Amino acid sequence: MKIAVIGCGNIANNAHIPAYMKNPNVEIKYFCDIIPERAQAAVEKYGCGTAVTDYHEVLADPEIKAVSVCTPNNMHPVISIDAMKAGKHVLCEKPAARTFAEVEEMQKVQHETGMTLNIGVVNRFNDSVRKIKQYIDAGKLGEVFHVYVSFRAHRSIPGLGGAFTTKAIAGGGALIDWGVHYLDIVMYCTGDPAPKTVTGEAFCKLGKDMPNYVYRSMWAENTKDLNGTYDVDDSVTALIRTEGPVITVHGAWAQNIDAANETYIDFMGDKGGIRLTYGGKFTYYTAEMGALVSYEPEFEMNPHFETEINEFVDCVESGKKLASHIDTVAITAKMMQAIYDSSDKHEEIKL
Repeated sequence: MKIAVIGCGNIANNAHIPAYMKNPNVEIKYFCDIIPERAQAAVEKYGCGTAVTDYHEVLADPEIKAVSVCTPNNMHPVISIDAMKAGKHVLCEKPAARTFAEVEEMQKVQHETGMTLNIGVVNRFNDSVRKIKQYIDAGKLGEVFHVYVSFRAHRSIPGLGGAFTTKAIAGGGALIDWGVHYLDIVMYCTGDPAPKTVTGEAFCKLGKDMPNYVYRSMWAENTKDLNGTYDVDDSVTALIRTEGPVITVHGAWAQNIDAANETYIDFMGDKGGIRLTYGGKFTYYTAEMGALVSYEPEFEMNPHFETEINEFVDCVESGKKLASHIDTVAITAKMMQAIYDSSDKHEEIKL
């Protein structure tokens, strides 16, 4: 199957391209990036494909069956919609788009064209996350009535002043960049319950004085531009009521507390509970025969990006609808939009 990778930055080189290269049923025909040197570097690094700068050239090739969209967020809906209208299947990196309205348009075009549109919520392909869903579905937690989400870091704003911190490009900050993964895990594990009410506050505080911002480390350092823009949230808090559990959110790219290991999700049920360490394994807690019991299941964890890419390739061929389909991801996008709307209005949003 001939595919193209559109956008040759970090997520493409660290995840999508290596996973495609390991799949024997895939050939990468194009590496596309508006920066010619990036596209050419990919050709030279991986020893295949052609470097191009205009994604329309990719979409005009009848041999291309599917594309990975690995661009900044503002181009996700534009390229994904154009690709589907050109008869290409799409795996678009997360978040699906900057706003829920953009996500709805992507969903509309997917329904009209019938092409695949999966979003890169890669944790739906993570073995720990999938096992937690099995625990919940099997009733080992009983009624899951509350889920607590924590993604907190000490002064770790990505690419200060660049695309990550420019709302017009990214759509948001800590919530839309990190929070989308955590909320999506919760939704997947609990059966994608419909959200009912949302109240939240998003804060843009620590990075506004960019020249004087002190930090320990900054990922996407190569995109830093202290003459650029900083108008996104560096921390967020929210309370979400759904038809299933209540979800509490506490997230921060940057906080003035150096708290280690604050990236986890707690699933709290009336029979048992689970703490998932983000990106790692989990511990199950319960009571049995008058005793408190906890254990960490042992199992092999496969690279989840490889699983995601392999299942995307398979679903393009089979027509199977994956858990990362735009229809499910749209629910998380709706919640995130409601958090931002609640923050802007300083009031609860009813959905």
